[in-house]
Amino acid sequence: MKADDEQAFREFVTSQMASLRKLAYMTCGDWHTAEDAVANALIKLYPRWRRLERPDLYVKTMVYRAAIDETRRPWRRERSVGDAMPDVALRDPAAATDERMRLRAALDAVPARQRAAVVLRHYLGLSLEDTAGVLDCTVGTAKSQVSRGLAKLREALASEHISLSGKQMEEWTSAVA
Repeated sequence: MKADDEQAFREFVTSQMASLRKLAYMTCGDWHTAEDAVANALIKLYPRWRRLERPDLYVKTMVYRAAIDETRRPWRRERSVGDAMPDVALRDPAAATDERMRLRAALDAVPARQRAAVVLRHYLGLSLEDTAGVLDCTVGTAKSQVSRGLAKLREALASEHISLSGKQMEEWTSAVA
């Protein structure tokens, strides 16, 4: 093939590639199969390039047929068990994981006794009396430990521009699990 013909073929492929891929995808429904179909069609088009008057129509027919042929190949018929299973819509856990990590880091910034008081009171939902019993202190001391621990926790979270109200505290501490 002459250099001019090769350059014309390259320009044609560059200008038509997106539409050929879309045609193949709409025919077979899989991007990987569509890529293979387009590649196979272009391989067959190259030696015929000089003889064609309307290569755009010809290649579209070739891509369409190649996409159908690709779906007929024996290895394309093999499906994994997962293909037969319906997709289950799941919530993306990335945001919850990020929140848990930030809360965990903030909790680590709180002194151990205060952290224990906050976790006992707000995460486990113990009463002040039960919290005091676990910490082996008076109810007043447990109350002050919880209060100071929450203040430290809010301070640590404020450094990340997160404010924590009472209701949010319950939601955030339940996210630690």
